[in-house]
Amino acid sequence: MSVFLSVLAAIFVLVNPGVAIFTMTTCEGNYVHRLSCDSGMIRVQTVLYGRGDSVTCSEDQSPHKTSNRDCSMAGALDIIRKRCDGKTVCELGLTDISGSGPDPCRGTYKYLQTTYNCLPAIRHVVCENSLAHLQCGEGLVILVQRAEYGRADRTTCSYQRYEPKLANVHCSHISTKVADSCNGKNSCVIRASNSLFGDPCSGIYKYLEVTYVCEYPARSTGSFSGLFYMPETRGQRYDRDDSDRD
Repeated sequence: MSVFLSVLAAIFVLVNPGVAIFTMTTCEGNYVHRLSCDSGMIRVQTVLYGRGDSVTCSEDQSPHKTSNRDCSMAGALDIIRKRCDGKTVCELGLTDISGSGPDPCRGTYKYLQTTYNCLPAIRHVVCENSLAHLQCGEGLVILVQRAEYGRADRTTCSYQRYEPKLANVHCSHISTKVADSCNGKNSCVIRASNSLFGDPCSGIYKYLEVTYVCEYPARSTGSFSGLFYMPETRGQRYDRDDSDRD
């Protein structure tokens, strides 16, 4: 089976006015599963690693390899959400999923299928020992979607830095400290420092990357209303499904 046929194109269906859901399906093999948003951030909705029908990724496969239509790996949703939520582009190999647990259906030709939304969001990056200023409009509060401290590339926060200070691009780690400090506030200032986030890679010059949205708080319960909007799209509101929040 060719690579072109093994990686199915993403499709989308409108589920609410202004909100689309995208589907990416990648057949089993040494292929890349790629989620992307032209604008906004990824919010994963569902994940299936296994097989849910006998048609998807069935070309050139014998019937006995596609007959099991009730096969899925437990925990795949959590893995993809941890890797991809809050990013604009997310790539991973199927081995990242298959190697994380037991084979859900040995002998069956499987696929990885992810559905996701692209939600409006603010992305803020500050270099080590700088202050991140998170701000929402009047009457709105911060809801952090993702925060990572470390280094994931050689270009961000690289000005006048020696190459050894940029060499490790696999030391970024997810932190809840920004959410703990800023969620529910109209504005928030937090320092990108080892003293707050720990040092994931000693000797490397790091940065803090935060993705967040501005929400209307629920007046009666003190919880979030499930409605959010972005300052640059003032006046628009987007329905969110609270049931899928981590």
